[in-house]
Amino acid sequence: MEASSAWHDVPRERIQRFADRALEQVPELARDILAAIRREYPGLAFIADESGEPKALIAIRHALELFVEQMTTGSDRPRALPEMFQDFGRGEVTQGRNLDSLQGIYRLGVRLSWRRMAEIGQQVDIPPAAMYELAESAFEYLDVMVAQSVRGYAEAVARQAGERLRLQRQLVELLLAEHRTDPSALLADRAAGVGWKLPERVAVAVLLRPAQEAVAPAVGDEVLLDMEGEQPRMVVPDPDAPGRAELLHRATANWSGAIGPSVPLAEAATSLRWAEAAVRMIDQGLLPQGRLLHCGEHVEALVLLPSGELIDDLARRRLAHLGEAGGPAHAHRLAETLLAWLETRGGAPEVADRLGVHPQTVRYRLRQLRELWGEDLDDPDRRFEMELVLRARRLRGDLVPPPD
Repeated sequence: MEASSAWHDVPRERIQRFADRALEQVPELARDILAAIRREYPGLAFIADESGEPKALIAIRHALELFVEQMTTGSDRPRALPEMFQDFGRGEVTQGRNLDSLQGIYRLGVRLSWRRMAEIGQQVDIPPAAMYELAESAFEYLDVMVAQSVRGYAEAVARQAGERLRLQRQLVELLLAEHRTDPSALLADRAAGVGWKLPERVAVAVLLRPAQEAVAPAVGDEVLLDMEGEQPRMVVPDPDAPGRAELLHRATANWSGAIGPSVPLAEAATSLRWAEAAVRMIDQGLLPQGRLLHCGEHVEALVLLPSGELIDDLARRRLAHLGEAGGPAHAHRLAETLLAWLETRGGAPEVADRLGVHPQTVRYRLRQLRELWGEDLDDPDRRFEMELVLRARRLRGDLVPPPD
């Protein structure tokens, strides 16, 4: 209170009488407040200290004494007040509650305290103007209690969230490791630590950040998300469950990445390997960016493109006759025709329709193919090998893909 306030105009001896009577009634008032809290909030548990006295009663008594000291001496808010009420906020997190009930308790305590202070003020002739200022101080005191409790609550929530993230990362690392022995018991223990129900099957996703400060995908608690690395990882339980694909689609909008195949829980590392392979190909421009790709939809690329050296060696042996075709442009057209024929196994009309050219042109090219490869075109193994290398060329962009 300011020195020019009505409260400070009250004679010191009268203020002292007010303070003495208030302090005398603090124990009884604290018990009355605790009883009222128990009536209003019957579900609250009250922990006792070593002496058996409820800690809440001690805190109420202490808060009342601090308030009387403050308004008697005119000093700033006591140093002990913030830490005490921060502890209350932290306690709400520990008990799994929000701050609504705690704020209600504070308001109830201030209301009951003010009634008692008003009675004492009348008894010692404190002027009404001074009592109005005292009421303002009481509600300022309430604001301090609430603010400090909010701070303690926020700190505890952050600490709890940080601990859960740490335990979750440990669980993810264990899930994605290669196991020589059955990890079931250890997985169950780690999963229980973060409240994660072990599924029968999982799929693992690897993400590419759209920006360094990108907000983590809102996948919910069922999906384990590790954002620590350069490429965040997700472990998706029961990936084939209804609605799971839609959830991932919405949560990863604007992210690039890949999700591996669904595998048994103990084989999560296998799903991770396929997702990592797909992400490398996204980085290389071999697979599209801007969405979460499902490896099962890109099996051809994932199988053929990483085997580049083997495919190139096979191409040199199986497609060598293209060098006899009379120039690169014509060799390219013959390669497209050969792949269309191998994929359709149809006649000239079917191949022509696939390529968008005249059937007579296809007949001419098919005769050339027969002249170049002869009986190899009748050998199933040779046809399979030629189709492999030609499909790989198409995946690399060297051949035009067929129309949809």
